[in-house]
Amino acid sequence: MLKSKNTIPLNSATTGQHLRIASVPHGTLKAQFVRLGIHEGEKVKCLERLPGGTIVVQKNRQQIAIGHQLAKQIMVVVLGDKEK
Repeated sequence: MLKSKNTIPLNSATTGQHLRIASVPHGTLKAQFVRLGIHEGEKVKCLERLPGGTIVVQKNRQQIAIGHQLAKQIMVVVLGDKEK
């Protein structure tokens, strides 16, 4: 797990923010995220926040919708302009 003072849950990210995945839930969910190319240290962009709390993230040209309950368990670091 990457540690940083500005680590937040994914469900707190705002549209347009560039993020680095700090941690994902262990077990089956982690394996599923790895298959999608989402793992600790990966850069993503918060593309959209849908009604009901679903977060859409973009990695390269792939878009992935993550439900609110799962997004609360994924920790991310907000990247500055130099890190994007």
